[in-house]
Amino acid sequence: MNILVANLGSTSFKFRLIRFDGAGGASVLAKGGYERVTDYGRAIDDCLGELQAAGHVTTTADLHGVGFKTVLGKNLTGCLRADTDDRVIAALDGFKEIAPAHNPPYALGIARFREKLPGVPLVALFETAFYQWVPEAATRYAVPQSWYDAGVRRYGFHGASHKFVAERSAELLGRADIAERVRQLYRAGATPVPAGAAPLRIISCHLGGSSSVTGIRDGVAIGTSMGLSPQSGLPQNNRVGDLDSAAVPFVMKTLGLSLAEAERQMTKESGLLGLSGVGNDLRDVRAAAQQGNARAQLALDVFVQSARHWIGAFLLELNGLDALVFTAGIGENNPDLRAAICARLDQLGLVIDPAKNAALRGTEGEISAANSRAKIFVIPANEELVVARETARCIAAQS
Repeated sequence: MNILVANLGSTSFKFRLIRFDGAGGASVLAKGGYERVTDYGRAIDDCLGELQAAGHVTTTADLHGVGFKTVLGKNLTGCLRADTDDRVIAALDGFKEIAPAHNPPYALGIARFREKLPGVPLVALFETAFYQWVPEAATRYAVPQSWYDAGVRRYGFHGASHKFVAERSAELLGRADIAERVRQLYRAGATPVPAGAAPLRIISCHLGGSSSVTGIRDGVAIGTSMGLSPQSGLPQNNRVGDLDSAAVPFVMKTLGLSLAEAERQMTKESGLLGLSGVGNDLRDVRAAAQQGNARAQLALDVFVQSARHWIGAFLLELNGLDALVFTAGIGENNPDLRAAICARLDQLGLVIDPAKNAALRGTEGEISAANSRAKIFVIPANEELVVARETARCIAAQS
C-alpha cells in the first residue's frame, strides 16, 4: 500500500510517499517539497509529476491514499475520511481564525487533491485527536459558558508526534501492551480503558520551531501545554506562548496598537525572536548567547524555565514518572538544552548522564544515568509515519 503524506503550510508544501508491505513494515519511497507556494494546485501537480517521473506512481491505481496532518477543526477531531466527509473542510474553515497559518492551506489542499485524484481516499488526522480523552478539568478555561460553547477550550497540538512517542517509549520500556493500546487509539468508537498492568507514565517534550509538553498515562494523553491554539504554551519560535490576557488591552492602549497589530506582533515578533532580538532559530539564539548576548541567553533561560514548569505539572499529575522523552529538532539535537531542563531533578528521580547526553544528536537513545529512577530518552520525531499508518488503517477499516 502506497500512502502519500501531504504537509501544507501557509506558503509551503512538503510530501513523503510511504509504502507499507504485507508484514506491516514501512519504507520511504520519496520525499520532497516546495517553498513560497502561491498556487497549491500547481504544487500538487508538480508533486504528482515527480512521483510519476520516478516511477513510484504511474497511475492513480498506484496511490492508495493521501494523508493530511490537519491541525484543528471546529467541533470535529479524530482520523476521518476527507474525500467523502464534507465536515472536514467545513471544520477547518470554522477555525481558520484560530489556526490561520494551517487551516486555510489544508482546506485548499484537500479540495485540490479531490479534483486531481478522484477516487483516491483522502484522510485527515487532526492534531487534536490524541487529546480526545483528556479529563474535562484539564481542557476547560474559567470563561463564561457562552465562550466555551463557541469553542474556547484547550485542544492540544503536535498530536502525531506525541502519539509516536507514546508508542515508541512503551516499546523501549518493554510494555508491548501499552504500545498496542496506542496503535489502536483511533479505531472507530475506540474508548481507552485503564491498562491492566502497572501504569506507564511518560512526559513527552516536543521541542522545535513550535514546542509542547504532554503528559501521557498508559498511552493516553492526560493534558498538554498548548491550549486553544498553537500560539500558546512554551515560547515558540516567533509566537508568544503563554501570556496574561490583560496584556493585550494594556499594550493596545499604552502603545496605541490596533487589535490586528497586537495580534501580528504576538504571532510574528514574539517568542524566541522577541526575547532574543537576534532571530527565531534556536541555533542563532544559542550562537549569540555563546558570544555573550544577554538577551539571547535570557531567551534560552525562559525556554528552559517554561519546559521545566510543564514537566513539573505533569510529574505531579502522573504521581511519578517512568520516562521523560525529548523529541523534535531542538529536543533531538541540543544536549545543553536537555541538560538544563533536567538539572537538579535528582530528588524527583531524574538524573541525566552527561557523557551519554553529549554524544547523542538526532538519533534514538537513552541518556539517563544508572542511578536515575526514571528513564530519559531521545526519540526522533516521525509524524509522517503516524499519519501514513493512521491513513492506511482508516482506509482498510472502511474497505
